[in-house]
Amino acid sequence: MKLVMIPDRWKNGFRALFEPLVRFLVRLKLNPNHLTTLSLVLSAVAAVYFGKGSLRLGAVFLLIGGMFDMIDGAVARASNRVTRFGALYDSTLDRYAEILIFFGIGYHFVSSLSETSVWYVVGSLAVFLGLAGSVMVSYVRARAEGLGFDCRVGLMQRPERLVLLSLGALISVHLLILALLVIAVLANFTAFQRVYHIWANENSKRWSKLPSDIGHE
Repeated sequence: MKLVMIPDRWKNGFRALFEPLVRFLVRLKLNPNHLTTLSLVLSAVAAVYFGKGSLRLGAVFLLIGGMFDMIDGAVARASNRVTRFGALYDSTLDRYAEILIFFGIGYHFVSSLSETSVWYVVGSLAVFLGLAGSVMVSYVRARAEGLGFDCRVGLMQRPERLVLLSLGALISVHLLILALLVIAVLANFTAFQRVYHIWANENSKRWSKLPSDIGHE
Protein backbone atom coordinates (compact mmCIF):
# COMPACT_ATOMS: atom_id res chain seq x y z
CA MET A 1 0.00 0.00 0.00
CA LYS A 2 1.35 3.41 -0.98
CA LEU A 3 1.57 5.76 2.02
CA VAL A 4 0.97 9.39 1.06
CA MET A 5 -0.29 12.53 2.76
CA ILE A 6 -1.63 14.24 -0.37
CA PRO A 7 -3.20 11.78 -2.87
CA ASP A 8 -2.03 12.04 -6.48
CA ARG A 9 -5.55 12.90 -7.65
CA TRP A 10 -5.52 15.97 -5.38
CA LYS A 11 -2.14 17.04 -6.73
CA ASN A 12 -3.30 16.54 -10.31
CA GLY A 13 -6.48 18.49 -9.61
CA PHE A 14 -4.48 21.34 -8.12
CA ARG A 15 -2.18 21.40 -11.14
CA ALA A 16 -5.22 21.52 -13.41
CA LEU A 17 -6.23 24.79 -11.79
CA PHE A 18 -3.08 26.39 -13.16
CA GLU A 19 -3.43 25.17 -16.74
CA PRO A 20 -4.70 28.59 -17.96
CA LEU A 21 -1.64 30.24 -16.39
CA VAL A 22 0.63 27.63 -17.98
CA ARG A 23 -0.88 28.26 -21.42
CA PHE A 24 -0.48 32.03 -20.91
CA LEU A 25 3.19 31.66 -19.98
CA VAL A 26 3.77 29.40 -22.98
CA ARG A 27 2.28 32.07 -25.26
CA LEU A 28 4.70 34.58 -23.73
CA LYS A 29 7.53 32.19 -24.70
CA LEU A 30 9.06 32.39 -21.24
CA ASN A 31 12.03 30.18 -20.55
CA PRO A 32 11.00 27.59 -17.91
CA ASN A 33 14.38 28.08 -16.21
CA HIS A 34 13.41 31.70 -15.56
CA LEU A 35 10.37 30.48 -13.64
CA THR A 36 12.63 28.16 -11.65
CA THR A 37 14.89 31.11 -10.82
CA LEU A 38 11.89 33.23 -9.84
CA SER A 39 10.77 30.48 -7.48
CA LEU A 40 14.17 30.60 -5.76
CA VAL A 41 14.04 34.40 -5.48
CA LEU A 42 10.57 34.27 -3.92
CA SER A 43 11.75 31.60 -1.49
CA ALA A 44 14.65 33.85 -0.52
CA VAL A 45 12.20 36.71 0.13
CA ALA A 46 10.10 34.32 2.23
CA ALA A 47 13.21 33.34 4.19
CA VAL A 48 13.94 37.00 4.95
CA TYR A 49 10.41 37.54 6.27
CA PHE A 50 10.61 34.35 8.31
CA GLY A 51 13.91 35.50 9.77
CA LYS A 52 12.34 38.83 10.77
CA GLY A 53 9.45 37.04 12.46
CA SER A 54 6.88 38.07 9.83
CA LEU A 55 5.57 34.53 9.56
CA ARG A 56 2.41 35.22 7.56
CA LEU A 57 4.23 37.25 4.91
CA GLY A 58 6.86 34.55 4.76
CA ALA A 59 4.16 31.95 4.21
CA VAL A 60 2.57 34.00 1.41
CA PHE A 61 5.86 34.30 -0.50
CA LEU A 62 6.59 30.63 0.16
CA LEU A 63 3.27 29.64 -1.41
CA ILE A 64 3.80 31.89 -4.43
CA GLY A 65 7.31 30.55 -4.90
CA GLY A 66 5.97 27.01 -4.60
CA MET A 67 3.41 27.77 -7.29
CA PHE A 68 6.10 28.80 -9.77
CA ASP A 69 8.15 25.76 -8.83
CA MET A 70 5.11 23.60 -9.56
CA ILE A 71 4.38 25.03 -13.01
CA ASP A 72 7.90 25.43 -14.42
CA GLY A 73 7.96 21.78 -15.48
CA ALA A 74 4.47 22.06 -16.97
CA VAL A 75 5.56 25.09 -19.00
CA ALA A 76 8.64 23.20 -20.20
CA ARG A 77 6.55 20.24 -21.35
CA ALA A 78 3.84 22.38 -22.96
CA SER A 79 6.41 24.42 -24.88
CA ASN A 80 8.54 21.37 -25.79
CA ARG A 81 11.53 22.81 -23.94
CA VAL A 82 12.29 19.89 -21.64
CA THR A 83 16.04 19.44 -21.22
CA ARG A 84 18.27 17.43 -18.91
CA PHE A 85 19.93 20.65 -17.78
CA GLY A 86 16.51 22.09 -16.93
CA ALA A 87 15.75 19.07 -14.76
CA LEU A 88 19.10 19.41 -12.98
CA TYR A 89 18.66 23.18 -12.59
CA ASP A 90 15.17 22.72 -11.14
CA SER A 91 16.29 20.08 -8.63
CA THR A 92 19.32 22.11 -7.57
CA LEU A 93 17.40 25.33 -7.01
CA ASP A 94 14.66 23.43 -5.18
CA ARG A 95 17.22 22.27 -2.66
CA TYR A 96 18.63 25.78 -2.21
CA ALA A 97 15.12 27.21 -1.86
CA GLU A 98 14.27 24.74 0.88
CA ILE A 99 17.56 25.36 2.68
CA LEU A 100 16.86 29.10 2.63
CA ILE A 101 13.37 28.60 4.07
CA PHE A 102 14.62 26.44 6.93
CA PHE A 103 17.50 28.85 7.53
CA GLY A 104 15.11 31.80 7.80
CA ILE A 105 12.82 30.02 10.23
CA GLY A 106 15.77 28.74 12.21
CA TYR A 107 17.27 32.22 12.44
CA HIS A 108 14.01 33.56 13.84
CA PHE A 109 13.87 30.89 16.54
CA VAL A 110 17.55 31.07 17.49
CA SER A 111 17.57 34.88 17.65
CA SER A 112 14.53 34.77 19.94
CA LEU A 113 15.80 32.13 22.38
CA SER A 114 16.72 34.58 25.14
CA GLU A 115 13.27 36.15 25.34
CA THR A 116 10.81 33.34 24.72
CA SER A 117 9.72 29.96 26.04
CA VAL A 118 10.99 26.42 25.58
CA TRP A 119 8.83 26.23 22.45
CA TYR A 120 11.50 28.12 20.53
CA VAL A 121 14.17 25.68 21.67
CA VAL A 122 12.02 22.84 20.35
CA GLY A 123 11.40 24.78 17.15
CA SER A 124 15.13 25.37 16.62
CA LEU A 125 15.90 21.66 16.97
CA ALA A 126 13.00 20.73 14.72
CA VAL A 127 14.32 23.07 12.00
CA PHE A 128 17.66 21.27 11.84
CA LEU A 129 16.13 17.79 11.97
CA GLY A 130 13.56 18.77 9.37
CA LEU A 131 16.22 20.16 7.06
CA ALA A 132 18.31 17.01 7.45
CA GLY A 133 15.32 14.84 6.62
CA SER A 134 14.35 16.99 3.63
CA VAL A 135 17.85 16.79 2.17
CA MET A 136 17.99 13.03 2.68
CA VAL A 137 14.59 12.53 1.01
CA SER A 138 15.93 14.28 -2.08
CA TYR A 139 19.29 12.51 -1.95
CA VAL A 140 17.80 9.02 -1.75
CA ARG A 141 15.58 9.70 -4.75
CA ALA A 142 18.46 11.15 -6.80
CA ARG A 143 20.75 8.24 -5.90
CA ALA A 144 18.05 5.67 -6.62
CA GLU A 145 17.14 7.16 -9.99
CA GLY A 146 20.84 7.28 -10.86
CA LEU A 147 20.85 3.51 -10.33
CA GLY A 148 17.87 3.05 -12.62
CA PHE A 149 15.03 2.82 -10.10
CA ASP A 150 11.81 4.81 -9.95
CA CYS A 151 11.62 6.46 -6.55
CA ARG A 152 8.60 8.79 -6.65
CA VAL A 153 7.25 7.55 -3.34
CA GLY A 154 7.11 8.86 0.18
CA LEU A 155 4.85 10.17 2.90
CA MET A 156 6.54 13.57 3.32
CA GLN A 157 7.67 14.82 -0.09
CA ARG A 158 8.41 18.42 -1.06
CA PRO A 159 4.77 19.49 -1.71
CA GLU A 160 3.70 18.13 1.67
CA ARG A 161 6.53 19.94 3.42
CA LEU A 162 5.70 23.26 1.75
CA VAL A 163 2.00 22.93 2.57
CA LEU A 164 2.67 22.12 6.23
CA LEU A 165 5.15 24.98 6.67
CA SER A 166 2.86 27.46 4.96
CA LEU A 167 -0.26 26.50 6.90
CA GLY A 168 1.60 26.51 10.21
CA ALA A 169 3.15 29.93 9.57
CA LEU A 170 -0.17 31.39 8.40
CA ILE A 171 -2.00 30.35 11.58
CA SER A 172 0.43 30.75 14.50
CA VAL A 173 4.00 30.25 15.62
CA HIS A 174 2.99 27.28 17.77
CA LEU A 175 1.39 25.53 14.80
CA LEU A 176 4.51 26.30 12.76
CA ILE A 177 6.60 24.57 15.42
CA LEU A 178 4.19 21.63 15.38
CA ALA A 179 4.49 21.49 11.58
CA LEU A 180 8.27 21.48 11.89
CA LEU A 181 8.12 18.61 14.37
CA VAL A 182 5.92 16.61 12.00
CA ILE A 183 8.33 17.31 9.14
CA ALA A 184 11.34 16.41 11.30
CA VAL A 185 9.85 13.00 12.03
CA LEU A 186 8.13 12.17 8.76
CA ALA A 187 10.79 13.52 6.38
CA ASN A 188 13.38 11.23 7.93
CA PHE A 189 10.83 8.41 7.88
CA THR A 190 10.28 9.10 4.17
CA ALA A 191 14.01 8.79 3.46
CA PHE A 192 13.97 5.29 4.97
CA GLN A 193 10.64 4.59 3.26
CA ARG A 194 12.35 5.23 -0.07
CA VAL A 195 15.30 3.05 0.85
CA TYR A 196 12.87 0.25 1.69
CA HIS A 197 11.01 0.85 -1.59
CA ILE A 198 14.23 0.31 -3.56
CA TRP A 199 15.13 -2.77 -1.50
CA ALA A 200 11.70 -4.26 -2.18
CA ASN A 201 11.97 -3.51 -5.90
CA GLU A 202 15.46 -4.94 -6.18
CA ASN A 203 14.37 -8.16 -4.55
CA SER A 204 11.26 -8.55 -6.67
CA LYS A 205 11.09 -10.62 -9.85
CA ARG A 206 11.23 -7.47 -11.93
CA TRP A 207 14.78 -6.83 -10.71
CA SER A 208 16.21 -10.33 -11.00
CA LYS A 209 19.26 -9.12 -12.93
CA LEU A 210 21.41 -6.31 -11.54
CA PRO A 211 23.40 -3.82 -13.66
CA SER A 212 27.04 -4.81 -13.76
CA ASP A 213 28.39 -1.32 -13.06
CA ILE A 214 26.73 -0.67 -9.69
CA GLY A 215 29.33 0.48 -7.22
CA HIS A 216 29.32 1.04 -3.51
CA GLU A 217 29.99 4.23 -1.57
